[in-house]
Amino acid sequence: MSVDGECGSNWFARKADSMKNRKINRRDVTKMALVGVAAAVCNPIGASQVRATEADMLRVKIAGYAYDRVRAIQDGRLGLDGCEVSFHVEDIYHLNENVFGPTQKYDVTETGLIPYVTKYANDDFRAYTLIPVFISRIFRHRNIFVRTDRGIEKPEDLRGKRIGTPGYGMSACTWIRGFLQDIYGVKPEDMHWIETTASSDGGKLQDDKFGKYLFPDDFPFEKGPAGVDESEMIISGDVDALITAISPKVILDGHPKVKRLFPDFQSEEKAYFSTTKVFPIMHVIAIRQDFADANPELPKAIFSMYSKSKQEAYDDLETTTVLKVTLPWVTQEFEDTRALMGDNYWPYGVKPNLKELELVMRYTHEQGLAKRRLKVEEIFHPSTLDLIET
Repeated sequence: MSVDGECGSNWFARKADSMKNRKINRRDVTKMALVGVAAAVCNPIGASQVRATEADMLRVKIAGYAYDRVRAIQDGRLGLDGCEVSFHVEDIYHLNENVFGPTQKYDVTETGLIPYVTKYANDDFRAYTLIPVFISRIFRHRNIFVRTDRGIEKPEDLRGKRIGTPGYGMSACTWIRGFLQDIYGVKPEDMHWIETTASSDGGKLQDDKFGKYLFPDDFPFEKGPAGVDESEMIISGDVDALITAISPKVILDGHPKVKRLFPDFQSEEKAYFSTTKVFPIMHVIAIRQDFADANPELPKAIFSMYSKSKQEAYDDLETTTVLKVTLPWVTQEFEDTRALMGDNYWPYGVKPNLKELELVMRYTHEQGLAKRRLKVEEIFHPSTLDLIET
């Protein structure tokens, strides 16, 4: 197998080393093609394979959400040869706090892509480096909520409105501002932003801990009142709309004065993908830099382990013998998604995600989050730049 095609700069042009001969079929869509891959101390293995003795094992602490696509890692079906892997379930608030705070107790961890980019650009953050495993992705048309009495029926109606958000710099909000500008012509400065000091999901907001915004003096932004969350603000009428990563309490409670801007958000999101071929990235996998330096084979092996685990999730979605997901028509949904987005619709690797990554670099700079526009290759461990799935 080899890396096909060109992708940006010359570091994508190198050819892949050959792997062991293996027939690739539709169920093998995410088997690895590693450029320059070498025999490593820590390669992905099945749990049934022989492992090193416990005393010789390198301990690898991994943290993240308990997705179906990491279940094979979490339950031990997949691991790293010569390593004792432990998986710790955390939410994004604690994951980011670990990465950017003083503790940094996890060797490998999920983290927010956009918070990482802003810290890298603004504060020279280098304690962790990234592996191109884009573990969390979601279309975000579903995350714009409006009051029903403010005359907001389409995206263009958001101009001049007061927008509440628990975090202006959150990945979800950054992507939403991006498509509002690119698709509908509504710029961030066309709206008045109120960043709340509390979130209705009870999450711990980080305030200015991860860096300040880089707005011009006349940018329409202010902090909300202390202790008041986004749901309380839209119910009171202090804001006209919400843009947020969460499903706010006001929506979960079915408040009659608040609705989604896009009621049929699935159709809107499918149309967005059909037009742009963009599947927004929220979270990414990071490895602590000192840990990667001490174990240079690990970044490649970790990429492969996550890729194989994702294939296990694909297989569970595809099977019709029994339904492993608690939805009666999950197989049809899986087939419909592949028809629209391709067999490997959740790709890992820099090359197949270059369009999304370039948008992240552009959006973070244009929206006042990053002081310079980063190059994609800056933020990933060098050994992973050419890793792809095939």
